[in-house]
Amino acid sequence: MEYQNQAVIGSLATEQNKVLRNTYMMLGLTMIPTVIGAFIGMSINFSFMALHPFIGALAMFAVMMGLLFAVTKLRDSVWGIVALLGFTFVAGIFLGPILQVALHLKNGGQLIGMAAGGTGLIFLSLATIATVTKKDFSFMGKFLFIGLIMLVIASLANAFFQVPVMSLVISAVAIMIFSAYILFDISQIVHGGETNYVMATLTLYLDIYNIFVNLLNLLMAFSGEKD
Repeated sequence: MEYQNQAVIGSLATEQNKVLRNTYMMLGLTMIPTVIGAFIGMSINFSFMALHPFIGALAMFAVMMGLLFAVTKLRDSVWGIVALLGFTFVAGIFLGPILQVALHLKNGGQLIGMAAGGTGLIFLSLATIATVTKKDFSFMGKFLFIGLIMLVIASLANAFFQVPVMSLVISAVAIMIFSAYILFDISQIVHGGETNYVMATLTLYLDIYNIFVNLLNLLMAFSGEKD
């Protein structure tokens, strides 16, 4: 009986390691369509979104939610991977507006590099903590979900009111929330709470994406040099 229990535990650990490994591999792959989409996004005229920020934010939110639904529905088939890569491509395009603003700064390219490097450092540090310590961070789930809902509401409201200081506060809070989500999401994989690597990749991608966008926003506000 003890031998059977050890065998089951060993099998579960192997499966969890496989999901984690596949997730990291897929996460690396998603960066390719994201970069391609970002280059395309930088050449698109987003003047409509600048003139109508609230409507633009709602449109982006609707498109992303639709793609998220598609990935979720197709997660158990190869089309789930296709939908995931399509989602990351569109997400890359939606980086266009903030990248355009950054590149109009004298040190914009440097700030983008710093945001990317800082995001990578945050992810690697927290992923290491969650993987090596194997601590269960599932207790954070409810608090993070409530924080995320409040963040979305605040972001949509600020897209309408356009308060610069509030934008910086929202970005700072977003970085903290999505950093905590990295711990939570990887903990879910390590402890068997998430067994589908497509969905695991999606959640971690969203964490990384949001940290990058909000970190870049803060860097532009505090370190941006206008020509």
